[in-house]
Amino acid sequence: MTTELALGTYHCRDIPRAAAHAVARGAHWIDTAPNYRAGRAHTQLAAVLTQHPQVKVSTKTGFFGKDEATAAVAEGILTWHQAAAGHSLTPEFLRWQTSRSLDLLGRADLVFVHNPEHARLDRKELHQRLREAFIVLEDFAHTGRIGGYGVATWSGLDTAEFSVTELLALAREAAGGHHHLHAVQLPVSLVMARPISLALDGRGPLVQARAAGLDVFASSPLHGGQLPGMVTAELAEVIEPGLTPTQAALRIVASTPGVTRVLLGTSNPAHWDAAQQTLALDPLPPSTLRKVLDVLGT
Repeated sequence: MTTELALGTYHCRDIPRAAAHAVARGAHWIDTAPNYRAGRAHTQLAAVLTQHPQVKVSTKTGFFGKDEATAAVAEGILTWHQAAAGHSLTPEFLRWQTSRSLDLLGRADLVFVHNPEHARLDRKELHQRLREAFIVLEDFAHTGRIGGYGVATWSGLDTAEFSVTELLALAREAAGGHHHLHAVQLPVSLVMARPISLALDGRGPLVQARAAGLDVFASSPLHGGQLPGMVTAELAEVIEPGLTPTQAALRIVASTPGVTRVLLGTSNPAHWDAAQQTLALDPLPPSTLRKVLDVLGT
């Protein structure tokens, strides 16, 4: 089974153009957040989502921009001191922000708790906040306002502030049994390669997530656009002869066991089309992935 290419809007300079092109080329999923593009991402996506009801969308809750901070303070959801942090995991704020996002987008198939490790809480308190966040999102799921929820993290799974197994346990506690935790999102790339190494050994978050039936969104596969300039011709040749550095980097992520979707943020139609062609190829064998990791290790 090939891994799906999905549009990630964090690095998109022109979200309407990127979304329209991706959807026209058959993309099934768009990922966004209320703080992307200086808080304008939801508004810029709304028209595309209205025109293409078959396309699924995920957003996030936790981070917020200046305009949303001002609105939250004005409505008594946050104090100015809390708003200055730019991130909140309080149940009141998550409920308020998620409702606001749904009003702007029109719908959401998934809502990710956004980088919960950013709260810089001790492990016990962080897990309590996650449980409370899941309770809020379970309410949205039970009323049919969202399809499910997940956790989007940059470092939380890598630093063991929480594991996929622990997230599932917290979701069961929040729901009192059957839960709506459907996905995790984490960076997977030639720079953030530890999830790849663990997956090849049958361990780690990717393996745990897929064993539980969770979707796995691989974020930052090109490490914020830096990887193509870092991949040498020699490394690309090891990955697969004839590939460009960008193609080589994407091939590795798309071939990693457990990855369901690769999030690519680009407003360039040619870049999207090339990436889509790359992901349509059969996955590289594990032996090739191991060889590449060995090369990186030396």
